[in-house]
Amino acid sequence: MSKHYLESVFSPASVAVVCDSTYCGIGLQVLHNLRAAGYQGAVHAVMPDCSPDADIPARACIADVDGPVELAVIAARAEAQPGLLRECGERKVRAAIVLSGGFTETQERGLALQNELVDIARAYDIALVGPRCLGVVRPVNQLNVSSARSPVARGKVALVTQSGAFCSALLDWADSNNFGFSAVASLGASSAVKLGDMLDYLAQDPHTNSILLYVERITDARLFLSGLRAAARLKPVVVIKSGRNESGKRAALGHIHTPLGSDEVFDAAIRRAGAVRVTLVSQLIAAATILATGARVKGSRLAVLTNGGGPGVMAADWAGSEGVPLAPLAESTVEALSAVLPAHWSHCDPVDILGDADGERYRAATEIILRDENVDGLLVLCTPQGFTDPDDCAQGVIDGARGGRKPVLASWMGERLVAAGRKRLTDAGIPHFIAPEGGVDAFAYLASYRRNQSALLQVPEPLSENDRPDIYGAQAIIDHALAERREILTLAESKAILRAFKIPVLPSINAHDAVDALVAAENLGLPVAMKINSPDILHKSDVGGVRLNIRESRSIYQAYEELTREVAERVPEARIQGVCIEPMIDRPHAREMMVAIARDPVFGPVIHLGAAGTAIEMLSEGNQVALPPLNDFLSRELIDRTQASRFLRQFRSFPEANLGELSRMLQRVSEIACELPSINTLDINPLLVDEDGVVAVGARITVKAPAASTVRYGHMAIHPYPANLESNMVLADGLEVLVRPIRPEDARKEQDFVTNLSAQSKYFRFMHGLNKLTPEMLARFTQIDYDREMALVAIAPGADARPSFLGVARYTINPDGSSCEFALTVADAWQGRGVGPKLMERLMHVARERGLDTMIGEVLSQNARMLRMCKQLGFRAMRSAEDPEVTLVTRSL
Repeated sequence: MSKHYLESVFSPASVAVVCDSTYCGIGLQVLHNLRAAGYQGAVHAVMPDCSPDADIPARACIADVDGPVELAVIAARAEAQPGLLRECGERKVRAAIVLSGGFTETQERGLALQNELVDIARAYDIALVGPRCLGVVRPVNQLNVSSARSPVARGKVALVTQSGAFCSALLDWADSNNFGFSAVASLGASSAVKLGDMLDYLAQDPHTNSILLYVERITDARLFLSGLRAAARLKPVVVIKSGRNESGKRAALGHIHTPLGSDEVFDAAIRRAGAVRVTLVSQLIAAATILATGARVKGSRLAVLTNGGGPGVMAADWAGSEGVPLAPLAESTVEALSAVLPAHWSHCDPVDILGDADGERYRAATEIILRDENVDGLLVLCTPQGFTDPDDCAQGVIDGARGGRKPVLASWMGERLVAAGRKRLTDAGIPHFIAPEGGVDAFAYLASYRRNQSALLQVPEPLSENDRPDIYGAQAIIDHALAERREILTLAESKAILRAFKIPVLPSINAHDAVDALVAAENLGLPVAMKINSPDILHKSDVGGVRLNIRESRSIYQAYEELTREVAERVPEARIQGVCIEPMIDRPHAREMMVAIARDPVFGPVIHLGAAGTAIEMLSEGNQVALPPLNDFLSRELIDRTQASRFLRQFRSFPEANLGELSRMLQRVSEIACELPSINTLDINPLLVDEDGVVAVGARITVKAPAASTVRYGHMAIHPYPANLESNMVLADGLEVLVRPIRPEDARKEQDFVTNLSAQSKYFRFMHGLNKLTPEMLARFTQIDYDREMALVAIAPGADARPSFLGVARYTINPDGSSCEFALTVADAWQGRGVGPKLMERLMHVARERGLDTMIGEVLSQNARMLRMCKQLGFRAMRSAEDPEVTLVTRSL
């Protein structure tokens, strides 16, 4: 694939600083920063009203600049920005950073100007960062095109932020603490280049090992999560977001016009994407410190080593608050520590080696603890007590940790007396924190990152082929309601949709009068329950709308009349559509749960799970949420996160509930969220769960005509696995092979496929020598999001225990959103048998269905077979202007 389009932002060969008289100060600051960073490319000043340094002549307009301009940095009045950007487009500028704002996007005029900038950028194919941003810094390229006043050192952590003020503050902290960055990108209004685009670039950046992300708003949830998931597959991403509560949201809405959505849903999205979220700036700094070391963990159990009981207790308290378990020391570890420590050491975690501990005691304890299989990481604390030598103790920790593979963190508490020890630890690569809580936080990020990676790798597929839902029937019910301009489905309609998706439902019959109620009761069998049927009443029992355990037919008439009369008196405005008759269900061990689908304004449909009935009063926390699609792993993880999960396990006389059936039911609800975009809300309350399974007793569904979209799953933040693309393909010789989208578990097959290619085939595919795929490339090729990219694999079924790939065809959507770039590889033994053309035909069909209009490829000019195939498939070919060895092939879809 060709280079990423944001290379023109981070690695431009030439820069033009464009400003008017209002923003001379910003323009001159950018020129100063370029010079101070040592930028080696051509620098031009388009400053008709300003006075740059004598060695950079000022130009009146960008058209007067001699030579090409790859990146333009613009600081000008809001009304002047569209004209300047258009001039950049005429000058073939590849990227632009608009630093100035001068308007607020909450005002109609300001938003119109922003949209005009985006339209111009798209028309001229300009990568537009901003407006209203601090700029971009790329130390490895000696590039600083920002208005920041703090110098930026080179490091391995990237910083991406939507706030220029926050970025300035963090850069000042970094400069004061000798902390460097691989890249800094302040996106401001994120009008064209968004967070997802930036994350996609940094995911592939070899100079970036981890990413810090400050988020104020999400304007494209699919793009954001796609980029975040792509980055988090390869490197840790830590996210901090403002507007977490109502006060923060009100403050944010003062300068943000886009909806902020629910904070708990954002939390679920970050967890699902495999990233880690923090809530405080101090936690973000702690995360930056630990991530810069490249440390990773295999578990979440932390050991604490201290020379004072108080600091150890502080660390243990904070670990408990953050959900970090202290490591249970093995007996062999306790014995080994007892052999080298005073008799009255703590004999447990935290390991208190007492106030007179010296460097040797720290060394021995560190070495022994790190050998313990129960320990995943070690936090070492030191306070300058009595005759303590903090510098000597630091050296002891360094010696004890030498050669170990587990992360060691430190907190030398104090200031002047521990300064030398802190420096020694930092110089040795052991991350240091002022307070114990910072060390615990840092370890928690590593543990959370590892845990969330499990969620990231899940690619939910539809349930059994023999148990597929009746999507057509369910959609027909919804279409009928929408045609009648109804937003609320009847109870019968709601339960019919649940049945269409194979969810066990308690049968019910709606009665319009007392005689109907008697007939329904006899059909269902006594005893029965009677519930008012009204679209305006959500909690029926609160208004006297429920009668339970009616055992005699003679009581049906009286119960019907009393129930309807009482509800009418309490809620006279409610529309009463009859009374639902249901059989009384005898499940003595049943727990009442609630499952729901709700719409988040940012991330679309989300699934809620929590307790219902009397259990709500026993629990302090509300529902837990997850983003669909779900599979068994994700469903069980959602169940485990609810406080109600402890009641689902065996307790007292209650046997353990059938968690497998509950998980399956959640997956069915997930399918409803995926396949029925017209569902606005769904409430299953109560859902009875016991050892025999689940049954939905109450159901309420509201519907809404979906936004016009021709793309399937366009309403989802995460694209489900496209099982509909699985099919058989018959080759010219009659052999039938399976074609399907690639999956994360295909990593081994993909590696074998590439390894077994001939040297020529590898060269034709990758355009350079390659023995095998790196772990990063393997993750990138197999863990795709099925939205911006697609990869189809051809497999000969039944060939052996692990069928290999015959060929792989993939495309990636370009930044313009209307074209894509393809790549195709066929195993050497299968070339010439029609695998390539048929895979390409399938790939083009998928791209066409996704609304793409052009497919582009780069083919080595010596690859005659590929060029012949492209010609047969209708591609037009032309030599690349940049590389005569490459032929560009293009086909309209």
